[in-house]
Amino acid sequence: MHLVIISGRSGSGKSTALHQLEDEGYYCIDNLPVALLPALVAEAAHAGFGHFRGVAVCIDARNAWRNLEDFNVILKALPDTVDSEILYLDAQDPVLIKRFSETRRKHPLSGENMPLAEAIERERELLEPITVAADLVLDTSQMTIYELRDAIRQRLVGDSSGSMSILFQSFGFKRGVPTDADLVFDVRMLPNPHWIKELRLLSGLDPAVRHFLEEQPQTAELFASIRQYLDQWLPQYRASNRSYMTVAIGCTGGQHRSVYLAAQLHQHYQQQYPQVHVRHRELQ
Repeated sequence: MHLVIISGRSGSGKSTALHQLEDEGYYCIDNLPVALLPALVAEAAHAGFGHFRGVAVCIDARNAWRNLEDFNVILKALPDTVDSEILYLDAQDPVLIKRFSETRRKHPLSGENMPLAEAIERERELLEPITVAADLVLDTSQMTIYELRDAIRQRLVGDSSGSMSILFQSFGFKRGVPTDADLVFDVRMLPNPHWIKELRLLSGLDPAVRHFLEEQPQTAELFASIRQYLDQWLPQYRASNRSYMTVAIGCTGGQHRSVYLAAQLHQHYQQQYPQVHVRHRELQ
């Protein structure tokens, strides 16, 4: 049985992730007490959930804190027939505060004696046992609902053939490295189109920027080096039963060089793998 455990701080997108898995054919339960996890697994095995793709449960800070402390013990006690995967969603504190302000919803831990900012920090502490055990951590600070649903589909559901899903993601170092990146390539050594007035407002997807970068000999050399590395090691990752892989390509602002190379890598590997995607974080 495939069991997906979704957790994370309130406002990070847990409901969106659970709804996506429900749409993909999973039997879903929200706010399951941790202590009931073994009983759920036993019931699924006894009742026969074979017509479902798997079981997905959301476990969050509404659980009793003692139950959360026992999370790893409870998880290890599950039968060997359970193939479990833990997804932890999070976002930066200012983003979470903004989301609660916009929706005007009450944080589950906040109250007269605990303001919102303190509740968000307390929630992080309570969920630490799950954070440590997580197989996949996604930072949703800069994701739309649709991007999060796509990420869940690519990283958790994948393809029934068992092929590995590969995401090439461009980003800007000035806004931080993507927390879910498996491989990171720094391309800031290439000449920067930002310093050319006519190219500054364009992106690595525009013909003029592509032409400029392709005129630089370092660009082809760097692309060949990255491709050589991936050609050698992607098959090894796939052989180790990896269902997903995020390859992050970074430059200073995430607008020109990284966008160009991520697009070129996406185009190249589409011919070799059935599930290859591209995302330009700073262009969203």
